[in-house]
Amino acid sequence: MSDGRSGPDAGRDVEAYGGLGDWTPESLAVAGEVRAVVSAPHPVLSRAGDEVDPTAEETVRLAADLVATMRVSPGCVGLAAPQVGVAARVFAVDVTGHPKAVTVHGTFVLCNARVVEATRWKPGREGCMSVPDLTGDVKRASRLVVEGDLPGSGAAVRLVTDGFEARALQHEIDHCAGLLFLDRVAGAHAVYQRKVYL
Repeated sequence: MSDGRSGPDAGRDVEAYGGLGDWTPESLAVAGEVRAVVSAPHPVLSRAGDEVDPTAEETVRLAADLVATMRVSPGCVGLAAPQVGVAARVFAVDVTGHPKAVTVHGTFVLCNARVVEATRWKPGREGCMSVPDLTGDVKRASRLVVEGDLPGSGAAVRLVTDGFEARALQHEIDHCAGLLFLDRVAGAHAVYQRKVYL
C-alpha cells in the first residue's frame, strides 16, 4: 500500500523505519467517543505531555477518541491529547481533501512523536480549536521528518512530509509540548481575529 509520497524519499522510509503501512484508525478496534475540546487558558494546554505506552488500553482508547472528535469538528485537520484535557504525547492528523495539502498520509495517530529533520521554513496562517477566536502567522518547516509510535501495535514509524501536512504535524507536536501557535507568532502584529462567514 502506498504511503502517498513520491520522489526520492518514497518507499525508502517505509522499508527502513516502518511507515504507516496498513494502519488505519479502524486497526484500533475501539469505537472512539467524541470528547469536549478545551480552550486557552486551560492549564493543560501549557503543560508538556507525558510519554505514553502506545500499546496500553488507555492510549488506544485516547487515540480512537481523538479521531472521533476530529471527524465531527468542521475544518479540523489535527487534534492533540492536551486539547481534550489529557497531558499526553498523542495526536491525530488528517489533511485529506484540504486545498493546501499536497502530501497526504490520510488519517493517522502518532504517540511520542518527535521531529528529526525540519527544513525549508516558510510563514503561514494557522488557527486552532483551542484558540477559537484567533489566527496567526507562524513560520514552520515545509519539509519535515517525524518519528513516533503507532497506537495499538506500538510500531515505530518514520514519516517524510511537506507543505500543509508538515505544518499540521508541527502544530500538534507543539500541543504535546505545551505550546500553542500563539507562542510561535512573531508578535501581536501577526495575530488576527478569526473571520466568520455567514
